[in-house]
Amino acid sequence: MSDVPEAEELVKIDHRPPVFKGWMDTPIEIRQGIACYAGKPKNLEYLGLPNPREWSPMDEDWKLPENWKEIILDGLRDRLERFRSLKIFMDVCVRCGACADKCHFFIGGADPRNMPVLRAELLRSIYRKEYTMVGKIMGKFAGARDLTIDVLKEWWYYFFQCTECRRCSLFCPYGIDTAEITIIGRELLNLLGLNTDWISAPVANCYRTGNHLGIQPHAYKDMIDFFVDDIEDITGVRMEPSFNRKGAEILFITPSGDVFADPGTYTCMGYLILFHYLQSLGLDITWSTYASEGGNFGYFTSHEMAKRLNAKMYAEAKRLGAKWILGGECGHMWRVINQYMDTFNGPADFLEEPVSPITGTKFENAKSTKMVHIVEFTADLIRNNKLNLDPSRNDNLIVTYHDSCNPARGMGILEEPRYVIKNVCNNFFEMPENTIREQTFCCGGGAGLNAGEDMELRMRGGLPRANAVRYVHEKYGVNMLSCICAIDRAVFPDLMEYWIPEVDVTGVHEMVGNALILEGEKKRTMDLRSQPLPGMEVMDEDDEAGEGNGDAE
Repeated sequence: MSDVPEAEELVKIDHRPPVFKGWMDTPIEIRQGIACYAGKPKNLEYLGLPNPREWSPMDEDWKLPENWKEIILDGLRDRLERFRSLKIFMDVCVRCGACADKCHFFIGGADPRNMPVLRAELLRSIYRKEYTMVGKIMGKFAGARDLTIDVLKEWWYYFFQCTECRRCSLFCPYGIDTAEITIIGRELLNLLGLNTDWISAPVANCYRTGNHLGIQPHAYKDMIDFFVDDIEDITGVRMEPSFNRKGAEILFITPSGDVFADPGTYTCMGYLILFHYLQSLGLDITWSTYASEGGNFGYFTSHEMAKRLNAKMYAEAKRLGAKWILGGECGHMWRVINQYMDTFNGPADFLEEPVSPITGTKFENAKSTKMVHIVEFTADLIRNNKLNLDPSRNDNLIVTYHDSCNPARGMGILEEPRYVIKNVCNNFFEMPENTIREQTFCCGGGAGLNAGEDMELRMRGGLPRANAVRYVHEKYGVNMLSCICAIDRAVFPDLMEYWIPEVDVTGVHEMVGNALILEGEKKRTMDLRSQPLPGMEVMDEDDEAGEGNGDAE
């Protein structure tokens, strides 16, 4: 992060708007450190997206088709006809400003166009000019303007500075979902081939191999096998996961980040330990090396692309003959499942309403989608006293919990993760009330912004969350930030290193894996990161000293 300003410089933020200068009259400057790289033509070609070519947002010429304006306006007209909500969002905003200071990017960067109301105005101003009489007659005086190349570039720059976290929508008195406006804005940009590499590459990979990283089935299994070896070294117990097993009752799908990126890998090890523990109690579960991705970067491209990528989960469940689907710790995966999956790919009438084979609990909230969040599943196990836990194994952790935006605001999973955490660790502290639960701040890197080239944007966008973490770190000594989102687990390590380097990041099921007492396990001295458990530090040092003496002899 050498190209990111020092933290002391980044916090010098002036939120005062320019005097006597309207936003329509202020040209944009596309800056390195804020903008992402352009999507590569090979990925657009693979997905069948329009206008694949080499281009850069830093270039003057974006190599657009001659009729680009017609394409955009036709696309907007089509979406206004298809999505009644979009037309309502275009018409009902009174620009009250209730959302203005709720966006993490505006708080951390002070760019007026990152106020949610103004980001929506980027699109709404074109709507007024093209589809309202007052806009056609009054023009700028009615908040209307013509669609130009500069406006298009402004769209691209700012619609890819929104993580679609929906915090602003929580405060809107009219219920305007600004994330939906961003989604439509990105859909229109994709009609011209204007996507980012960090989105289009994972989408192409997922369409080709079933996961965002482009990992082939054999490599996916190999990675799980590495985890199995590590768990055996730590616990003395050999996990025996099954893959692509037909007839299994439950299909498990998790984001690929849990399999291939630290610290998500430790969360994945926690899943493996939990499933092994439950096998003797009647759990019949299999992993898929084909539907090997719960996340859905198609959602950051268009509704149609999200639908296309999401279909693999039901298709694989049908192929294997599973009864229902258990999903891992992810963010946008669960917003798509909870709010869109029925419309996209349902009804899933070939699956059964999920019932825990361990407790008999019927997950009625999953009656339609037939998919259960693993935190709900584990919370139910704990409530029914089905897990033998030793929370003291996590006593070296002083934990706080980040409500991941999509499971919290998009699904209502608020109490279950806290219930699990409080049962697997003894030291838990909440961040300030106005930064958690429904009002949670975003990580600053969701919706496809977790790239390396936009690190300044991410550090600015993550500032509000980092401030809340700093508060509990200084007050309670918090040293671990927990979450139930793979994107969070990928984004937060850099954010914490930049703002609060004393705080590390974990998934909830990593702590579950540490606390679970397995039948036949050896004396546990290490956690899933192969670090000494509380009270075992001296033993670890003695072992090292013994090895040293042996070498000397």
